Amino acid sequence: MILTTLERVPGHEIIEHFGIVSGSTVRAKHIGRDIFAGLKNIIGGELHGYTELMEETRDQSIARMKEQAQMKGANAVMAVRFSTSDVAPGAAEVFAYGTAVRVSPK
Repeated sequence: MILTTLERVPGHEIIEHFGIVSGSTVRAKHIGRDIFAGLKNIIGGELHGYTELMEETRDQSIARMKEQAQMKGANAVMAVRFSTSDVAPGAAEVFAYGTAVRVSPK
């Protein structure tokens, strides 16, 4: 599956258009990560636990978007974008979306 943030797939032509596909994941913070994050806020630095949490969340959203695209018969998703939002105290959503297409090399 080709994924791109571009409005076209370089070196390929679109032979079929399947429309918008998306994937969403909502994750809550972990108490252990919160305690460590609180300590990090005092001394500064990257909050690795939260970075890993967001990376896992993003990966799962992409996987769900790809699955939806494959079910439609696509082999590429172009114009991929991400959106994040707080859905509840301590919980955030990562939403991935794009346009599913079938492409072939030029």
